Amino acid sequence: MTTREFWRSIEAIHDIVYFAPEATQRYADLGLKGYWMGYFASRSAALGPADPQVVTALFHGFAPSRVARALPDAWSLASPSDILAARQDAATEVLTRVLEQVEGEVDVARTADALQNLSTLLDLAGRPLAAAHRAAPVPTDPVGRLWHAATVLREYRGDSHVAVLTAAGLGGAEANALSAANGLVGMKQHEMRGWTDEEWIAAFGRLQQFGWVDGTDATETGRVARERIEDATDRSCSAGLDQEGTARAYALVPSLVPIARATEAAGLMAYPNPTGVPRP
Repeated sequence: MTTREFWRSIEAIHDIVYFAPEATQRYADLGLKGYWMGYFASRSAALGPADPQVVTALFHGFAPSRVARALPDAWSLASPSDILAARQDAATEVLTRVLEQVEGEVDVARTADALQNLSTLLDLAGRPLAAAHRAAPVPTDPVGRLWHAATVLREYRGDSHVAVLTAAGLGGAEANALSAANGLVGMKQHEMRGWTDEEWIAAFGRLQQFGWVDGTDATETGRVARERIEDATDRSCSAGLDQEGTARAYALVPSLVPIARATEAAGLMAYPNPTGVPRP
């Protein structure tokens, strides 16, 4: 097992809140309108009532128009603190159900405490979403702590990944197109992220200028480029953890992988999926 399995497991555990109907219902109960308003408001709520331009910049892969249809209107319907609490409650409820599948295999309390301690070791310089979520209230129950810590770590890697993508000269549409060309997400990814057909075609055109795609298929150069982006993200993540923290992450893999795979068995994760993160 490797630390990449650690990060893939963290992604799966965190992502349950995006695919569980419990979360969508809680946001609707608060007055939020539709899936995307719930998504953008709940994921950015730790920042406070953030402006859509700020959220677009931090989330990176979404078309500005899609974010602007949800924010700032969401903040007039529910407060960020209420949205954040609803999200945490939904995640705890859903993760509790998932953990029933690994009962006796994983020590949930011990794993939650270890993951929470690991999240406090992160160097959050340049990682705003991770910092915002680490500053959010930490739940007292083990399942809640487990999801909260996974969220901090997930956004930590996400912040690192965005920095690597922008350094490589990739905007949101191009980053999605490169993932699609490499088979990590579906070719209709642009519809999920809010890009128009014209913007999607233009994104592939820019990748073709790099020699990374031939039509909509990744070239060998494009496959290597995408793998190098993952490697650079791994290095960025490692730079924010000292040797002790890296060892702790590695030690948690045997506990996290079964939980991550249980999310798939519960129908909450599918591969491939819009995040583009492979199965742990």
